[in-house]
Amino acid sequence: MQAHVVYATITGNNEEVADIIVAAFEAENVAVKKTEISQTEVDEFEDVDIAVVVPYTYDQGSLPDEGLDFFEELADATLDNVVYGVAGSGDTYYLSDYCVAVPKFEAQFEQTQAIKGAAGVKINLHPDADDAQALTAFVKALIEKAKTLQ
Repeated sequence: MQAHVVYATITGNNEEVADIIVAAFEAENVAVKKTEISQTEVDEFEDVDIAVVVPYTYDQGSLPDEGLDFFEELADATLDNVVYGVAGSGDTYYLSDYCVAVPKFEAQFEQTQAIKGAAGVKINLHPDADDAQALTAFVKALIEKAKTLQ
């Protein structure tokens, strides 16, 4: 089984989220690759069992500037038989715009015929111990869903 984790970060919070996800995959003996969103092509998801995007939400609900091309290209991909998940950080200060990049990326994945493997995880700013537990559960759910397709 193979997974690919793509992240975008300004503050480093989302790279930490991605690192927790990668470690959880490794703990489950899943081969995993981690790349930054501006250095990644959407078609790289075609060769994996599990695709994870870790976007941040910027300002008042904006997606990461460096990930806009990736976001738009994602809608045109065909990822049937790929399990996906989205987790990301935001700031509760922005109230209704808190972590809106997570459902926006989930909606893009829905257009690809990919299979949702876990509910999106939203993290306020820097991931803490509780967030790490939620991310580990998120990874385990993705793996279990992917196992049903093999």
